[in-house]
Amino acid sequence: MRVHVDQRHEQLLELVRQRGSVRVAELAEALGVSAVTLRRDVEALASQGRVRRMHGAVIWPGDRPAPAAGRAPRSADGLVVGMVVPTTHYYYADVVRGAREAVEAQGARLAIGISQYLPDEDAAQVERLVSAGIDGLLLTPNWETGAALDDEGGWVADVPVPTVLVERWAPPGHPADALDRVRSDHGHGAADAVRHLASLGHRKVALAIQESPTGRDLRLGFESAVATLGLDRAPASPLDSEPSAGEADRFDRTLDYLCEVVEQDGVTAVLVHSDADAIVLVPRLQARGVRVPEDLAVVAYLDEVASLSDLPLTAVAPATRAVGAKAAEILLAGLVEERAGARQHTDLLPELRVRASCGAEQSEQSER
Repeated sequence: MRVHVDQRHEQLLELVRQRGSVRVAELAEALGVSAVTLRRDVEALASQGRVRRMHGAVIWPGDRPAPAAGRAPRSADGLVVGMVVPTTHYYYADVVRGAREAVEAQGARLAIGISQYLPDEDAAQVERLVSAGIDGLLLTPNWETGAALDDEGGWVADVPVPTVLVERWAPPGHPADALDRVRSDHGHGAADAVRHLASLGHRKVALAIQESPTGRDLRLGFESAVATLGLDRAPASPLDSEPSAGEADRFDRTLDYLCEVVEQDGVTAVLVHSDADAIVLVPRLQARGVRVPEDLAVVAYLDEVASLSDLPLTAVAPATRAVGAKAAEILLAGLVEERAGARQHTDLLPELRVRASCGAEQSEQSER
């Protein structure tokens, strides 16, 4: 058995030496072994310094040597960073803007791919960028919950260039969990909104969120804050158990839900995702006799257009531009320093921006 392992190691080394860099999946197929066995072989050889492992690829150690002691590190000048996002509108416009600023500040160039949330289009965009010769990748996969499920996203770990996940995460044990990642802590943002409403005296707060990769974390943060602060639990939105049939249906059912819980269940505040939804809902609530903020204090999640509302909306603002910039900085640092080993899982905290819709201004005036 030992001889067989040694022979396999030599075959692996020869393949990597010939090509310089080979994807883990390709090596496993070429050697006729499972991915688990191949990764075990790679770890053994990497510990001996005979190969290097980097984001799903095995690299010949002489292919890009690390700078010698006392020598200046490689510059980022001329590097090309690929970035795949679902869209460049709204939320991701600022994420991309932050990444571009950080990349260009170091003399590198950003190449964008857009998946439009289409099935498998994120993988297709990654393949296109890798084929074009990018040095590293910033990636937001099409994961519906924001997190990789057990049966999806494994390909992300085998991208043959250094990769940083952006606004996505993988659970422990998932292949993509070993990647660097940067994301907004949406759960913290939701909890911060609840804490603020509780500080204004609200004891029963509702949650009205749309389906999105952000929704899971918002709900977890919201429910945790309600429990921790000892607030009364509001009835759940019917959309939580029966998704909407479209945008008009979402607005109609959310409006009916909020009017009902205000009138019948003593709800006095709500966290709405997103601020665009809140801008539509507030005048409709007022037309139905629910005054904002007197009868219902409103906090929106996202601050893209919240300040433009006729009644300026208090909103939780994720640090979108900072997320893009931080992800780019981590990726470029890895490319320039050619570091291996420790990865970074970075969560950036959103900011609560207080305006008129939560009633804080009225509370401050009454205290005076």
